Amino acid sequence: MTPNIVALLPEYILTIVGVLIMLAEPLLPSGASRKPLGWLAILGTLGAGYASWYQLHLGNITAFSNSIQVDSFSVFFHLLVAAIALVTLLISLDYFEGNASHSGEYFALIAFSAVGMMLMTCATELLVVFVGLEISSISTYIMCGFRKGSAAGSESSIKYFLLGSFATAFFLYGIALAFGATGSTSIAAIAQGLATTTTPRMAFLALAMILIGLGFKVSAAPFHVWTPDVYQGAPSPVVGFMSTAPKAAAFAVLLRITFSAFGPMQHRWAVLLWVLAALSMTVGNLGALLQRDVKRMLAYSSIAHAGYILVAFTALQADGIAAACFYTASYAAMQIGAFAVITQVTGYNEQIRTTDDYTGLGLRRPILAAFLALFLISLIGIPFTGGFFGKFYVFSAAIHANHVWLAVIGLLNSGVACFYYLRLLVALYSRPVTETAQPTEGRSLSVPAGVGLTLAAAATLMLGILPGHFLNLAQRASASTQSVPTPVAAAPVTTSQQ
Repeated sequence: MTPNIVALLPEYILTIVGVLIMLAEPLLPSGASRKPLGWLAILGTLGAGYASWYQLHLGNITAFSNSIQVDSFSVFFHLLVAAIALVTLLISLDYFEGNASHSGEYFALIAFSAVGMMLMTCATELLVVFVGLEISSISTYIMCGFRKGSAAGSESSIKYFLLGSFATAFFLYGIALAFGATGSTSIAAIAQGLATTTTPRMAFLALAMILIGLGFKVSAAPFHVWTPDVYQGAPSPVVGFMSTAPKAAAFAVLLRITFSAFGPMQHRWAVLLWVLAALSMTVGNLGALLQRDVKRMLAYSSIAHAGYILVAFTALQADGIAAACFYTASYAAMQIGAFAVITQVTGYNEQIRTTDDYTGLGLRRPILAAFLALFLISLIGIPFTGGFFGKFYVFSAAIHANHVWLAVIGLLNSGVACFYYLRLLVALYSRPVTETAQPTEGRSLSVPAGVGLTLAAAATLMLGILPGHFLNLAQRASASTQSVPTPVAAAPVTTSQQ
């Protein structure tokens, strides 16, 4: 196979699967189950994951005039996005069954969204990043309003679309200014152009606008205002997906842009990200303290975790990239696991919303309560979970770079977070069942959903108990970002063996 095919093999697989689902869905009778389409999407996701693992053993692959680079860094995030999509599909197979006649489109949208995210993580050309960002975003906008009978769902979709379009404009303006300052939109060429540019202020303004656009995608304060409302109104499996996979892809892009493209300006943008990290951690945790709705609480929690990941951006390049990659994987496992439990507890209509509604869940649904307790413990950062080692590596990297006060702010915020996580944990086991609590016995745990929950729980524990292998992958990803290929006009694409 030519490099142009090998480099985007996972994306090709998911695109073909998504198109097949869209073609097959109208051919099925209106009352027929759409589960076969979901299983097709699952097979496609497994195929994309295997293709990404195959790429890992090929070395660095450059394609499409060096606008695409497949290396350990991009493969790390390819595997992460594929894993998130797989768990999302498993917990969604029975979610729409009998409730939405158009559920087949949902499985196609998951595949298309994953295509956009994977394209973002392997792009070394900002315009290609923009294309991937739009493919991912448009799919997510639609999925947020997938429950057509829910006014809150339609509201969340519209809010996400309008604010997302506004943030995308900032991202595009940043690309245009980067071209004006350096003469290119290639990440490698931007890094070279910064050394000779006569307009360094324009280059820094370009980075600031790019940060605004990507800050929206990762829910970093002060670009987080959409997050609580969208998370509350969107379907629970969609929230689990959009709070992890797009955030992972956006952080991958941000790592490439900051450390590779604008590396010579690190002394300037590190200060800006220091402020964003501290603000996100503080706003997220203080906002979560005031929430009784569980989905809104986890929305503010996701803002805080975006701040924890941003702490790694202030560290030295080798430490910071590896820590950010590891924490992103840890966060994805525990966050999507928590929303997988919420999906099973609340069902399609999502009548169970507040902390009080989860009262006594440990007695009525012990398996689901045990899974949720594990994910909450990991979100707190208790030892032997992925959340603990993620925070340990991030704060250690910050201290190594002499950002001691930022690490202190992060530790204090982690202490604050214990309160609202433990409040839900106490409701699961210690508080008596009240008459006002919503019943939770009506939805049984299906086999696919159980497999998805088990995968998320296993990843959370493995990242906490045996983190060595995952950390090695993160360190390999960190090393590969330091060697972005220099663009050469009309250069033939090549595949090089490591």
